[in-house]
Amino acid sequence: MTAPVCTSASAAAAPRRQTPLYPTFAAYVRARQPVLLRTARSLTANPNDAEDLLQTALAKTYVAWERIEDHRALDGYVRRALVNTRTSQWRKRRVDEFACEELPEPEPLPVGEDPAERQALRDAMWRAVLRLPARQRAMVVLRYYEDLSEAQTAEVLGVSVGTVKSAVSRALGKLREDPELAPAR
Repeated sequence: MTAPVCTSASAAAAPRRQTPLYPTFAAYVRARQPVLLRTARSLTANPNDAEDLLQTALAKTYVAWERIEDHRALDGYVRRALVNTRTSQWRKRRVDEFACEELPEPEPLPVGEDPAERQALRDAMWRAVLRLPARQRAMVVLRYYEDLSEAQTAEVLGVSVGTVKSAVSRALGKLREDPELAPAR
């Protein structure tokens, strides 16, 4: 037998605003969400699936927040959660294939949008970045691949903001002169 529970109408109608249990988690998500979303997009073909994947990984991180000892390694933890979650989804996926009389025609690609050419350009760009000196390469990767500001890049590498600006400028000059990237211009 269960006892009826009575609440007043005003208490039931008033929405409760919950404060985050871990304010540091909320701050981390606000600061790192764009970078983590790019990582999730690299794991899925659909941007909406990438957002769902990131939400799932962040939920797993939230649950484990107290157990994570080194909060400096959070990006690695979340990235591992992204990869593990995506792998689990891939293993569980259902294949919905139905026999039909006619094969559907694929949607034509927009003019100039060849995925093979786009991938070839990305590969050429990465090879060109790898040919840069180690210090310039680190600065270019932090600035443009990890999307850090000049100040954040300087802080990570322990150099001044002016050093970052000049080194990135020289690196971009070398990339502009790279013969492998000439067809892309």
